[in-house]
Amino acid sequence: MELRQLRYFAAVADELHFGRAAERLHMSQPPLSVQVGRLEQEIGVSLFERSTRRVTLTPAGRHLHARAQELLDQFEHLRFEMREYADGLAGELTAGFVSSANYTVLPGVVQLFRARRSGVALKLAPLTSGEQFDRLRAGTLDVGIVRDDIPTSQAGGPELITEVVFEERLVACLPVDHPLAQQATVTPEEISEVPMIAYPASLMPGYVGRVTDLLAAADCDARVVEEVVHQETALGFVAAGVGTSILPESVRQLVPPTIAVVPLAGSPTTRLLAARAARPDRAMCAAFVECLHDAAAALAA
Repeated sequence: MELRQLRYFAAVADELHFGRAAERLHMSQPPLSVQVGRLEQEIGVSLFERSTRRVTLTPAGRHLHARAQELLDQFEHLRFEMREYADGLAGELTAGFVSSANYTVLPGVVQLFRARRSGVALKLAPLTSGEQFDRLRAGTLDVGIVRDDIPTSQAGGPELITEVVFEERLVACLPVDHPLAQQATVTPEEISEVPMIAYPASLMPGYVGRVTDLLAAADCDARVVEEVVHQETALGFVAAGVGTSILPESVRQLVPPTIAVVPLAGSPTTRLLAARAARPDRAMCAAFVECLHDAAAALAA
């Protein structure tokens, strides 16, 4: 018994007329009669009483009609559900994010995505950029919010698509009593003379590369005294007078009165990027990235 046969049978059972049922199915009557006959032969029971004047359902036909309608309705509902999955309107999305996104785009994107894709279960995973790149390639993360570009050393494996969603200035965080804290800006040369609280390149490859390139362009290097994973930890070291840390400007929302935030000369920037694997079947990933752009635009407005 095939679904196609059930559709044919249901049409005839509804119309109780082979000609009208054939018109409804957009086919000619002889093939329809053949298909219904094959169904009766397959299940071993007559479904219709046929005469020259009318067609009626047998008791078996009435039973099959009721059950077939249930099955066909369920199939149509299932097809609708699967179309929602294909269109990114249902399912589950796991999104990674760097901690600094908490203070810029993350609140807005979560609100927008849950409003626009209420049928999608959104799972958030706080991860460093390096961890997100690994999980995106492994297929255990659908989309990520990472900081700065994927360095060449991270290339290879499944292709990752990235696009910029938010850009902000880099700033130096300094103990409030440090001599440089009173300046309007600090140069790379000046900040390189201060002990630096930095970040592991393996976990934050793009961001570390961005800061390294910035200092290298001025022919200087950072004097790294501590490596930390979270910017909150870096600020703790700065507040304790250990040194400085170069961070995104959104860090202003976190700093206590004991820390001064000083922009870097030339206004160099750092960028948040949306990253995802190059898979054409992830409509909900594209929807999430669209929400990211809209959340970033709202911040800039």
